[in-house]
Amino acid sequence: MKVKRETPIPENKIKAVKELIDLMKVKKTVLLVSIKDIPGSQFQEISKKMRKKAIVKVPKKNLIYRAIDESKNESLKEFKNQIKEDFCLLFSDDDSYDLAADLLSKTSPSKAKAGQIALTDIEIPAGPTDLVPGPAISELGAVGIQIQIKDGKIEIKAPKVIAKAGEPISEKATGIMAKLDIKPFKIGFIPVCAYDLKSNKLYLEIKIDQEGALKDLVNNYQKALGFAVNVGYYSDQTIKLMVQKAARQERRLIRVISGEPEEVVQVAEEPKEVKKEEPKVDASAGLASLFG
Repeated sequence: MKVKRETPIPENKIKAVKELIDLMKVKKTVLLVSIKDIPGSQFQEISKKMRKKAIVKVPKKNLIYRAIDESKNESLKEFKNQIKEDFCLLFSDDDSYDLAADLLSKTSPSKAKAGQIALTDIEIPAGPTDLVPGPAISELGAVGIQIQIKDGKIEIKAPKVIAKAGEPISEKATGIMAKLDIKPFKIGFIPVCAYDLKSNKLYLEIKIDQEGALKDLVNNYQKALGFAVNVGYYSDQTIKLMVQKAARQERRLIRVISGEPEEVVQVAEEPKEVKKEEPKVDASAGLASLFG
């Protein structure tokens, strides 16, 4: 049984809900982002930069809940479970991936605070540091980091995880990261989930690693290129390499038939079997598959 309101709903709230519903119906992408710990000045700066790509809204929870319910879009109802504290919504005609990638490019590194939850394992890498022997030796030892002194500076002998994903970061760990200038967090609009109106698809996890994905694409391309040359697959990318390979084999065969000695070449000058060329790939097309 519904309880009848004693006072009418304010006109400004009705208008705000209607505006959200209209945006959900006409915009291709609805992107939920976390704005936790972001300074007001940075929020305004990013919002201004995104003005040509998206409409940024920071509605109260009850208003967005009502808008989702009244939109009668069943897919969007799962959105409600993703809405936490400190969030905003972006409405855009851009693809979810493009919009999320653009936001991530505008984030800035941030230092860790004691008690903050680590999003991933935070590892101190092995190698030289600018720290001089002194109190830093005991501080590093307190978190289990093995060190040695080299050229008057502290060198970390082996990598060490000092904060595990999902656990609060200790004060000792934050002190070490501050001394080593390690900034494990990012401040900015962090994509949480997205809804694509055209495909009626909800992306509950958004994980974008442009550098890692591009590196994988390059490695896979190079492996595929070498394999294609070896099996004799003809294409615009392989034909030049196959001709070069055939020319080398021809010279070798002529030397064998004529009895000429093998060419003596320096190791550094030895021709490679397959020349690895930088692939001409559309990184954004390959990376779009990172949406779950």
